[in-house]
Amino acid sequence: MEVCKVTASVDDLGGLILEVFRLNGCLIAEGDRKVAPFGLSSARWQVLGAVDRSSEAQTVSQLAREAGVSRQAVQRIANTLIDDGLLEMADNPRDRRAQLVKMTEKGQAAYAKADSIRREWLKDVAKHFDREEMERAAKLLAKARFLLSSPLS
Repeated sequence: MEVCKVTASVDDLGGLILEVFRLNGCLIAEGDRKVAPFGLSSARWQVLGAVDRSSEAQTVSQLAREAGVSRQAVQRIANTLIDDGLLEMADNPRDRRAQLVKMTEKGQAAYAKADSIRREWLKDVAKHFDREEMERAAKLLAKARFLLSSPLS
């Protein structure tokens, strides 16, 4: 006996997108609360994280692409992080006009504290899911992101 799959409806996808928006709002609000003691916000934390995850120094444009936000937003946040001594700019041997963003020791210390808090927070939440459930959800969201960002004919 063959099982027929029912294609998702516009409302099904819309419901998923709404839940992603709600989750994003929750992550930003709780992230802001958790990293405020380190002089960070979720946005600043996200930029520091993008710098930290890079195997080599990157430009603002590269960091923006990795984080999925606009170059202007990353530039504005990077400027405040530079003013606070958490990031610094370095010459780019490949392009004199596009400097490289690097984390300072102060930035590394702030990010390490924030990441420790993140790990504790997520450890408490992660125990309510099994690995297979997380893998399916991540694949579903990646597929939705790909399809929503690609021209469909």
